[in-house]
Amino acid sequence: MTAMSPSHLPEPVALPRHAFDRRMCIAANRWGARHAVGLFFGIISRLGDGVFWYSLMLALALIDGLRGLEAAAHMAVTGLVALGLYRVLKRWTRRPRPFRTCPGVIAHVPPLDEFSFPSGHTLQAVGFTIVALAWYPLLAPLLLTFTALVAASRVILGLHYPSDVLAAIFVGSGLGALSLWMVHSAPLLLG
Repeated sequence: MTAMSPSHLPEPVALPRHAFDRRMCIAANRWGARHAVGLFFGIISRLGDGVFWYSLMLALALIDGLRGLEAAAHMAVTGLVALGLYRVLKRWTRRPRPFRTCPGVIAHVPPLDEFSFPSGHTLQAVGFTIVALAWYPLLAPLLLTFTALVAASRVILGLHYPSDVLAAIFVGSGLGALSLWMVHSAPLLLG
């Protein structure tokens, strides 16, 4: 894995409420500098780019027929909304990634985009997981573990602050819950 060095931008003054966020980011990122840890979380992050979720949707459709196809479509629509939402939030907040502004933090993998807030990987993982578990609760051990690893990977790899991940968990949870409510309420509203 190649590491990206921090830019030579002047360090912004950390407000007290941000100091803990920065300290946690630095500590997690140092742990990620260990070869095996960085490699493991790099693979998790790559799977969280979409490969894991698209494979899951395909498997559900192939294994469970029409019901699986409905679940996969529900996940896909929720994912598209999540994608649009996190892109708008990133452009609006424009928070620099920690490896760019936080001395001591390096990116263990290249970022997919420029800004940090919120974590798109985490937002997507939480939204997908909530929808998938509504359809297939027995997948909870797999999906909850994978989602937690994706969330952790974003900080360990130096791409996000912990607050980026926490905000994404909140937004992804709300989006997943709203998606479930809409799907289950639509027949009542239309009929």
